[in-house]
Amino acid sequence: QVQLVESGGGLVQAGGSLRLSCAASGSIFSINAMGWYRQAPGKQRELVARITSRSSTNYADSVKGRFTISRDSAKKTVYLQMSSLKPEDTAVYYCSMQIINYVGSTYSDYWGQGTQVTVSS
Repeated sequence: QVQLVESGGGLVQAGGSLRLSCAASGSIFSINAMGWYRQAPGKQRELVARITSRSSTNYADSVKGRFTISRDSAKKTVYLQMSSLKPEDTAVYYCSMQIINYVGSTYSDYWGQGTQVTVSS
């Protein structure tokens, strides 16, 4: 069993900042990529940012220069620092991790429960 627990969402004014965290626990041997996704009402879930085990990152064009993803592998935690927030960033944000549970097993994708980010104009 693996659990991903997100924190840090909330209500913020446009131009403000928030920092999301997502910590994994449970049967974990190693973690490959970690990522943040978001889903706004009536829209499909989209990738926001992703970081590999070697800390290579990629971002959605809409957040480049404003959001920063980072990870602490020892703590099994991924962060998303969001700055210069816009109303269009309003969504439920989900973290995801590719996790190997045991030696010799393959990666499985796990998801957090989601955290609401609301940016007011």
